[in-house]
Amino acid sequence: MSLESMLSQQWSAFWQNPNPSADLRQDRLTRAIAALVEHREALVNAMHEDFGNRHKAYSTMNDLLGSLAPLKYAREHLKDWMQPEAREVFPPYNQMGAQAWIQFQPKGPVGIIGTWNAPIFTLFAPMASALAAGNPVLLKPSEVTPRTAEAIQKAVQSQFQPQEVNCILGGAEVAQSLAESKLGHLIFTGSGQVGTLIMQAASRNLTPVTLELGGKSPTVIGRSADLADAARKIAIAKLTNAGQLCVNPDVCYVAADQLEAFVSAMQATAQQLAPSTLGNTSLTSVVNARHHQRLQGLVEDARAHGVRIEVLSEQGDPSGTDRRMPITLLIGAAANTKAMHEELFGPLLVIQPYTDIQAVIADIQSRDCPLALYYFGSDASEQDHLLRQTLSGGVSVNDAMMHAAMLSAPFGGVGASGMGHYQGREGFLALSHTRTVFVAGPVDPRADWGVLPPYPDWLEPAMAGQVTDQPAAS
Repeated sequence: MSLESMLSQQWSAFWQNPNPSADLRQDRLTRAIAALVEHREALVNAMHEDFGNRHKAYSTMNDLLGSLAPLKYAREHLKDWMQPEAREVFPPYNQMGAQAWIQFQPKGPVGIIGTWNAPIFTLFAPMASALAAGNPVLLKPSEVTPRTAEAIQKAVQSQFQPQEVNCILGGAEVAQSLAESKLGHLIFTGSGQVGTLIMQAASRNLTPVTLELGGKSPTVIGRSADLADAARKIAIAKLTNAGQLCVNPDVCYVAADQLEAFVSAMQATAQQLAPSTLGNTSLTSVVNARHHQRLQGLVEDARAHGVRIEVLSEQGDPSGTDRRMPITLLIGAAANTKAMHEELFGPLLVIQPYTDIQAVIADIQSRDCPLALYYFGSDASEQDHLLRQTLSGGVSVNDAMMHAAMLSAPFGGVGASGMGHYQGREGFLALSHTRTVFVAGPVDPRADWGVLPPYPDWLEPAMAGQVTDQPAAS
């Protein structure tokens, strides 16, 4: 079935029932859950094959459980989210029997373009918000993980009629066509460069978009931090999915006099958890040869610029054919190195020594707003100052990436790291049309007030007398 036919079918079904009941929405969420549960083995096997090596336990934790949680949370809360909200009517109509409320309506078919690094999560987590809001959904998995895309399509087709949820396969041209189509809303996860093209395409139909774009997420190690704990948690983050996560720490700022202690602490964690890449099935491989070469190129560029390189574990396969890479630190990277301009998206980490926290803040402010910001320390004043002086999609304090798992809070970017959000009640609101309803009272007093044509002579001075800075009447 063509993309045009898929969307035509979904729009037709949508207008037959443009405001699905809570029971139907919960049923759809239940079937989305069943699709993941019943196809778990096929999905995790596909991810393992697509990456070359991705431990099934990690794929289960990150993509399966990571998707099931927002689906279940939305199923549990959507009845409360759907309730109309009474709003205060403006005076004097508030005293004349008028009423008003907010109604939350579905927008229509929601297109969701996922990415390869979390190929199930980036589809099913936003789908939780879309289904809770009552929308049909058309999924477009990443072509970089083709086996996973096929497994997702089979899982979806096992539970849904195509007019409810459908899945289309293909490359960049399909994503472009989907973005150019008439949709109620479009959600895209990927790079900023592609996100710009997606937004341009969506603008042709004035389709509202949610963009999750990543960025160079800064990590600030305050002088008050527990260095061993901070280093351990950052090393764990870099080992997670080989650092191929949009909220992964990217540039880490460490006080110059604590630098060596911090590097040693990170190495201790790396040696404990992943002393070698050789045959290490717990390590996720870099997804393909192109991305592996890109990461190697960043390291070589840094080396050519005289940057200090620290490899924290043994590179078991020097040829890199299995694409498993150790955590590699680029210490004191100069401003003209590629690693300071590109999102690393791998097991690399730039470390920048500092002497003045205000200089750190200035450097963060000089860059595009990131998807995540991390602070390690026990200095409440410094923490508050950092949060007030910076802007990011989300923040975790004394840990990394944890804010993205908050089911009760929205996940999204700001500025160059994206726009809009999903997850939690805010995700439901983002995928709903917030519709104002005003119901007039039994009497229309405007003729008695003299505010209808032909206007009396006294009306203009009477209106002018109300142009004041005094509080409005209630």
